[in-house]
Amino acid sequence: QEQLVESGGGSVQAGGSLRLSCAASRGTYKTRCMGWFRQAPGKEREGVASILSDGREVYADSVKGRFTITRDNAKNTAHLQMVDLQPDDTAMYYCAARFSGNWYESCLENSDSWGQGTQVTVSS
Repeated sequence: QEQLVESGGGSVQAGGSLRLSCAASRGTYKTRCMGWFRQAPGKEREGVASILSDGREVYADSVKGRFTITRDNAKNTAHLQMVDLQPDDTAMYYCAARFSGNWYESCLENSDSWGQGTQVTVSS
């Protein structure tokens, strides 16, 4: 399992913005996809966004129009730009990736590596 390192979490007020970053520690192998999940206390983990190596993106309905996922294939890094954050977005955000297998499934469907998580807190 590749190690994924996240950064960029923090605390903001409602309506604010944050940008999360995720990097594969070795960057040796090309990721099939990179993505983000989140989990709030007492709730199930929710897939947020995923991007394939060819740039195709998938978003959860709850974040469409507010979150944007991008990636740098050469550096095996991904970013999640979050705008108009709301208290319901408060959660631990986890980076995910897949380093083997097919090139068409999103990371929301199939991931083989996970980061340790970065906290996002949005106050009203």
